[in-house]
Amino acid sequence: MFPSRLTVCRGAVTLRYGMIHRIVITGAPASGKTEVLHRLKGHPAFCDFVFFDELARRLLAEDPQYRQDWRRFHGEIYRRQVTREDQLGARPFITDRGTADAFAFQRETIHQVGTTLDREYRRYTAVVQLGSTASLGETYYQCDEIRRESIAQAISIEGAIYDIWREHPGYRWVDARIDPEEKYTDCLKLLTDLVRRPR
Repeated sequence: MFPSRLTVCRGAVTLRYGMIHRIVITGAPASGKTEVLHRLKGHPAFCDFVFFDELARRLLAEDPQYRQDWRRFHGEIYRRQVTREDQLGARPFITDRGTADAFAFQRETIHQVGTTLDREYRRYTAVVQLGSTASLGETYYQCDEIRRESIAQAISIEGAIYDIWREHPGYRWVDARIDPEEKYTDCLKLLTDLVRRPR
């Protein structure tokens, strides 16, 4: 269903939307996005980048009632994401999920907020989807008070995210690994190759 790990080795695509790097790290529950972003913050290749944490977890922690109105929830995620990205102007950033992720979870959000997928693609120079440990089985997939999805639900979300982002010119896939360090190494190489390319 998804690209093989060999995709990671093809080399990242450098786009020139605004001549700055605007990178999405995305993935289904338990894909390791939070850990990857945390580690990238301390890497010298990304010292000039702004890092955005995931909005969904923050909103659900702020107001659990969002679970009763997913339409409002994903619309609010989209609006907050656009606002914080646009406030940066010409500064490069790496974000835990991008605007189009809201459409993977709630397809009608794209019409609700009055945009198009092509318009959202143009916001970003690259999109890196991390494979979820749900694909590795129960031993490696864990839920918590915010992450409540079953393995089947997580795999379904993974497919929906892939469908939303796969046509982006800078899309790349990084497989889930039993050893998270190997996965981080793959992701780090991909990203450092991207940001070190001449513009």
